[in-house]
Parts: sequence; C-alpha cells; structure tokens
Amino acid sequence: MTASAMMTSSFVDNHGFSSMVCMQGQGVVKGYAIGRAAIMSAAALEVAHYRIADEDVETECARLERAIVRAGQDLQTLIDTLPPDAPREVEPLLNVHRLLLEDPLLSEQACDFIRARHYNAEWALTTQGQMLAEQFASMEDEYLRERSADIRQVIERVLRVLSGTTSLLTNAETVDASDDPLIVVARDISPADMMRLKGARFAAFLTDLGGPTSHTAIVARSLNVPAVVGLGHVRMLVRDGDMLVADGFSGIVLVNPSQQVLAEYRQRQAAYLREREELACLRDAPAVTLDGIEVKLEANIELPEEAEMALAAGAQGIGLFRSEFLFMGRAGLPSEEEQYRAYAFVVKTMAGRPVTIRTLDIGSDKTLDGEVTVATNPALGLRAIRYCLAKPEMFSTQLRALLRAAVHGHVRILVPMISHMHEVRAVHQAIAAACRELTARGVPYSRNFSVGAMVEIPAMAIAIEPFADALDFLSIGTNDLIQYTLAIDRGDAEVSALYDPMHPAVLRLIAHIINAGERVGKPVAVCGEMAGDARVTRMLLGLGLKEFSMHPQQLPDVKKEILHAHSNALRMKVATALNRAARIDLEELSA
Repeated sequence: MTASAMMTSSFVDNHGFSSMVCMQGQGVVKGYAIGRAAIMSAAALEVAHYRIADEDVETECARLERAIVRAGQDLQTLIDTLPPDAPREVEPLLNVHRLLLEDPLLSEQACDFIRARHYNAEWALTTQGQMLAEQFASMEDEYLRERSADIRQVIERVLRVLSGTTSLLTNAETVDASDDPLIVVARDISPADMMRLKGARFAAFLTDLGGPTSHTAIVARSLNVPAVVGLGHVRMLVRDGDMLVADGFSGIVLVNPSQQVLAEYRQRQAAYLREREELACLRDAPAVTLDGIEVKLEANIELPEEAEMALAAGAQGIGLFRSEFLFMGRAGLPSEEEQYRAYAFVVKTMAGRPVTIRTLDIGSDKTLDGEVTVATNPALGLRAIRYCLAKPEMFSTQLRALLRAAVHGHVRILVPMISHMHEVRAVHQAIAAACRELTARGVPYSRNFSVGAMVEIPAMAIAIEPFADALDFLSIGTNDLIQYTLAIDRGDAEVSALYDPMHPAVLRLIAHIINAGERVGKPVAVCGEMAGDARVTRMLLGLGLKEFSMHPQQLPDVKKEILHAHSNALRMKVATALNRAARIDLEELSA
C-alpha cells in the first residue's frame, strides 16, 4: 500500500447487506462526478506465465521484439494523428513512452529472461518491467518516483499487442448501454489510453496508482476532468455499472451510495459549477486586496505547452517551470538546441511576462545517464545545484540554452537547493562563462535575465540577508522547507501526519525571508503547495507575501481570497500570533 493509503469502509442497511463503500485516495483534479463505473482492462494483471521449450527460445524473443516495434509504431501513429483539440501536454508524454520502447534495454533484458529461464515473452516482459518500475519507485524525488508509472504503461501497451487485445474496457457494452455519465476505473491510465477515451462521455478517472505528478493527473488536469488517484484497489472492488461518486476535492469515492447521498452530491456538483462560472469572470481582474495592495499571481508548469493553460487562467507570468521533464525518460542528455526550443516556446507564449525557469533539480538516487546509485540519504546528498556544479558541462549547456531563450523575453533563472554563498558565486561564474562561450560562437543571447534561488534549506532561510543581497529574487519552496525544518518526510506514511505547514517555526522562517526581501527591495515568491491552497492565502498575505505561484487551476480560488482580504489588518493579526509563537487560526483570519 502506498503513502496515500486506501481507506475502505462499508455502510450496512437494516437487513445486514452492504449498501455503500467509501474509499479514500488523492484528489488531483477538483470537481464532482456522478456516473456508472466503466472498468478498464489491465493486460499486466491477466498475463499468462508459462515456460517454453529450448527450441522455441529465439522464436519467442522474435515475437517479443516484433510486439515492441509494433507498440512503438502504434504510438507514433497516434502522435501523428492527434486531433487539433488534443491537450498540448499529450504529445511530449507520448514521446516519452515511444523513447522507452526504443530503449534496447527493454527488449535485451527481457530476452535474457527468455533465454536463461525459458519464460514466455509476456512473463519475461513483466519481470523486466517490474524491476525497472521498482528502481524508479524507490527514488527520493517525487517526479522520478512517478516515472515508474511510465514503465508500467509501456509494458501494458506491449502486452496488449502480444495478446491481440484492442478494447480498453472490460465490458465495452457498458459504454453503449448506459445513459449515465461514465467514470473510468483503472489500475493506471496512460496518456495514449486517455486520448482514446477522450471522445466518450467520461466524467472522471479513478486509478489504483498515481500521484499529483503522474501522467494521469497531468492529462486529466488539461482535460479539466475530475480525477482521484492512489486508491489502492479500486479496480478490484468496483464492478462494471456500479454507481459512483468521485469527489476530486477530498479524494473520496463512494460506491453505490443511497439516493439521499446522490442528491446531496448533485447539489454540490451544481453549486461548484456555478462557482466556477463566477470565478471565470475574475480571470482578467487585477489581484488587489481591499486596502489596495497589488499581488502577483503566477503559474507553475512542468511542460512547455502548459504555458497556454497558464495564460488562459490569467497568470501574470510563470513562477516555476520545472526543467526536469526534458531530462527524464530518455537515453542521453538533451542538447542545447532542444532545451533552447523548449524554453523559447514558453517565453514566446508568455509574450513579455516573466518566465522563471528552474535549473535541473534531480536527486542523488539517479544520475542522468541512467546509472543508478545508492546514497546514504538522497534527500541530503548530491542533488539539485550540487549535482549541476559537479557536472559543469551539463550545467553550462542548460545555461546557454536559457540565455539564448532570454532573447525572446524576460527569463528568470531559478537555482534550487542553495545552502552556501559559495554556491551563489559559482552559479554567477558559470553564467558568465556561458555568456563568453556564446559570444565566442557568435550565437545571439540576451542579458535580459535575472538570477534567483529557491529558499528551501533552513540554513539559507535563517541567514537570508547575504543571499538576498547577492540575488535578484527569491522563491520559497515550501514543500522542502517544511520537510527539512521539521525533519519529516511527508512521503513516509508513518510520519507524514507530522508534516505541518502551519507549524510556528515554519511560518516564522517564511516571514523572515519575506521581511529580508522587503528590506533590500528584492521580490519574494512562494511556489510550493502552500501558494495554491486558498485556505492559507490570507495567512500568507498576513506574512507579507505579494507573489504567489501555483498550478493554473488554483489561480481563480486564490485570487478570490485576495480580492476579499485586507492585507494590513492580516499582517497585524499574523504578527501578533507569531510573536506569541502560537498557531494561527485560519478561520479567524477569514472573519
């Protein structure tokens, strides 16, 4: 069972029969969905395991290799025929899967199992896939952990080719026979499968696996379809045609609820849709508090194509563009030209608005050439800027691409995991060297860029003044700052309940960083999960925050809170609580 463990409970009627099942997962796309279950087939769960004869070994290897080639061809066809209204996130995700299929390790290692153990092709492939998926799943970095899903989804695609299965649903008649909206229930859903399902009237996606950075979550967000992931065993517990309620806010899924419960959720659904329509009217409204304090609202993105989603949501810029997507799920490093095209696309799309691009943030548990290493504590090891400075050629390539992209607009280079001033100086030296290289090559670049750092290590937060002086801006990564301040791994189910964004020590650090920025006239943003949580918006305003960055979908709710808040009154209330080292009452701030 994963960190987002499944909670299942049943309600029993007067006759002793179970009348409703309640399951707990992780809501990754807000909204309510009510409909009939449509169970998605899972070839990996139904694969046959048997041993083959000596004389059939090479024939079986050839069968596997043909299936892998065919799966890759099918993906390429899907990429080439994507409809104009397909979410822009889909093509890069499909290309990740295509590259995984082209990796010779996939077929070579599986064929080794066929030759050495006489496994049939399906068994060999699932064995190899399980080993690769476990390597990714054990990694410290959340983004890399989620890439284990890519391995599983690629294996699933090849298994379908091997079995000749074409239907995605276990009971295709369910789609045709039901007049109700349909809710897809699956072990996991690949981007390719989501595109095949896109044309039908699916109201939500529910999966056993996944997290907020999984591809299911990314594509569901782009389709604006409610999704609950990490349910554990939903596919095994739900039957085709069961009535389901999916709550994308709480992550709760109800199976066969009563008419009274259905009526209540239909009311919630209608109210939510009305609220969305009202919030849409705020898209172009300035984010200004009741006492006239202007607040900047920016967007976090993972893929270049998400910049258009940010603009559509009214973002004033990109506050965090995670560059890791270019480096993951591939053999070899991305070239300077490839990186330049990706960064330039975002800068051009934002049309003069600032674009903050974080330099490569990768943990020490996996190097970029695919070599897996074991660190004593990956969270405290050679990661992020430490890794980049240890790989100067790789870092220089990324910096040159960023400087070239700055020709098209204002680029802000954001450096993660800074803890020492000598790292800041090393970054400035690396940027100066990249400028000299581009000048020598005669390649156009711009000095219209800023250099800032993520404040996510308590040492930097406590001694923030010299960093604020030496940098152009600061961005608080609350996720890691909380984790390191409280010595709590929120991904560890045994201690995750102790992960507390509202801990007075955490809030004092955030206030200290914001105040230091104000003193030297440097902008300070929050780009961690706290920034997109409308429940704490007023508290962050009370700490003096004037720049928020979040997922585009969260912008309307945060803006609504800002428009109804009185910043100076909140600052007095929050300062009083911090001076007493007391917990801040969020309800009192909303009064």
